[in-house]
Formats: sequence, structure tokens, C-alpha cells
Amino acid sequence: MQTFRYSKYVQTALALLILAPVALSRSARAQQSIPGSRTVMDAHNCYPYFEWWYDRIDRALSAGTPLAIEQDLAWYTDPKTGRSWSVVTHGEPTYGNEPTMDQYFFEKVRPIVDKALRDGNHGDWPLITLNLDFKDNKPEHLAAVLALLRKYQPWLSSTVKGARETEVQPLDVKPILVLTGEADAQQNVFYDQLQVGDRVLVFGAVHSGDKDPTAAPEVIDSEKATNYRRWWNNAWHVVEPAGQPHAGEWTPEKMNRLRALVERAHANGLWIRFYTLDGATNAELSCHGWFHGYNFGSLNAVRVRWRAAIAAHVDYLASDQYELVGKEIHPHK
Repeated sequence: MQTFRYSKYVQTALALLILAPVALSRSARAQQSIPGSRTVMDAHNCYPYFEWWYDRIDRALSAGTPLAIEQDLAWYTDPKTGRSWSVVTHGEPTYGNEPTMDQYFFEKVRPIVDKALRDGNHGDWPLITLNLDFKDNKPEHLAAVLALLRKYQPWLSSTVKGARETEVQPLDVKPILVLTGEADAQQNVFYDQLQVGDRVLVFGAVHSGDKDPTAAPEVIDSEKATNYRRWWNNAWHVVEPAGQPHAGEWTPEKMNRLRALVERAHANGLWIRFYTLDGATNAELSCHGWFHGYNFGSLNAVRVRWRAAIAAHVDYLASDQYELVGKEIHPHK
């Protein structure tokens, strides 16, 4: 009898030892989806403009994973055939020869995702956040994008739609996470029209675009995370109201403002993104197609802000200088 009990206890202990790494692995996998757990480089406007800069996605991926990739989408209708489809573009005019997201994004990242699914989650999923910026909210456009995402559903982080949106369901984390904007029309297609028990594949931003950017963090972000709305998207002027070209010196007061915004987001269960932080010469802006309105004027001026954002645990740090931001976040890669 004594031998039996001893054997039973030994078996239990061995089982716990075997299961412990599994539990730790699951914990590590879950940590990366928690707001504030890491900062990733967010590749701003990561798509070609007309026939220029087709290499943007290659540049972004060269910075290494995890990262975020922004894709702007417009709904094109062929005037001859009347057929419509979604294209990756910065906006009007569109001509129908622009790449689709299937071509430009999903097929490009396929080798990364296939390898990740073979190797399993080592605590770094989602490897890629796909950030969708819709140039229109036509229901047929949103429905077409949802149909495309369902084609790649095994690749995508998702959750279940519950009975109440206020009840935040856990994420089933996969190699890709898809985020979209704050428009109610997007929530209608990507969440409201789903049936209870369906998988939610796209996650929206909280409403903040109509708020005073100089207001207190709790005024700009008055919403906690819901099952659909899980992030907060901010132009940098919520930190420095003068904007990037006229920002001046980085000060302790600005750092306190940045920290307060980030802490508010994370307390509400939200990832937080800031856009767009560049520091380049006028010649660099011109040859790369970057915008003056996002430019601090020098690498030194922007680098202090990149480092401040990393220190404050910003989740998504958007820039056009993909490689340099990647090195700031992962200096030893």
C-alpha cells in the first residue's frame, strides 16, 4: 500500500514537471498579445504609389519580425465592365492596375507564415500586424475584404463573438493580427453582422478622431476595450500639438504626456499606436515619397522620440524609416 501511494505521488510530480513547460509556453504565447508587452515597428504606407516604391514591403520585412504593415485600400470599379475590387493605394485616382492586398501582402508574407505555422509559436506571435486603412467604407468593399480575410483565416488571430460586445473574449493568437479603423461602418460588417459564435478576424480602434488632441488622456480615450475595439490610433500631435516639423526640443513634460497616454490605453486594455515619426533630409523625403508633415527634420530629432516611445511601451511605432526603427527596437538583431 505504501508503495502504491509513493508511486502515485511520483507519477503526479512527474506529470507536473512535464506540464510545467507547457503552461509556461502558453503563458509566454499569451503575453505578446497583452497591451504594453512589446513595441513593434509599424511600416507606414507600406505599398507602392502608382509605379514607384514597390519595394516597401520588402524593406519592411527586412527589418525583421515582429512588425506591423499598413495597407491602404480603395474600391475600384472598372468603367467598361462595371466589375469592382479592392486595390492597395494611397487614394484617388485609381486605375485598376494597382496591386491587390492578396497579391502585394498575403502572397509576400506566405513563406514567413508557413514557416511560423510549421515551427509553432515560440512566444513571438503575432509576427505581423496587418493595419488596414480604408479610403472608403462602402459596404461592398468591406464585405470583399472580409471574404479575403476568411480565405486566410488559419493565419489570423481571432476571437469568438459572444453575446455581449463588452465582454472581451480571449484571442486565439496566430502569426497575423488584423487591425482596422474606428468607423462604425467597419464594425457593422466586421462584427455586428456576425452571428454569436462566429470568429472575429478584424479588430477596430476606439473612437478618438473627433476628440481634442490636447485634452487629458481620459477625455481622448473614454472607452475601454471591447470584444471588437481593441486599440487606439493617434497622430503624433496628441503628444506635440505643433506637429513634427515644428515640434522643437523633446522635454520631460512631453515625455510625461506620452507616458500618460500610453498608460491610459493600457489601463483600458488597448494597444496604442502613434504615427508617423520620420527624421530625414528634404532629398530623402523626395526620393522615397515620404511626407513633410511627418518629418522632424533630422535623424537625431526623431531618434530621441523613437527611444522615448520604446521606453514608454508604445505598442505600434509608425514610421517610413522601417529599417532604422527596427534597429532601435531590436538593436542586437
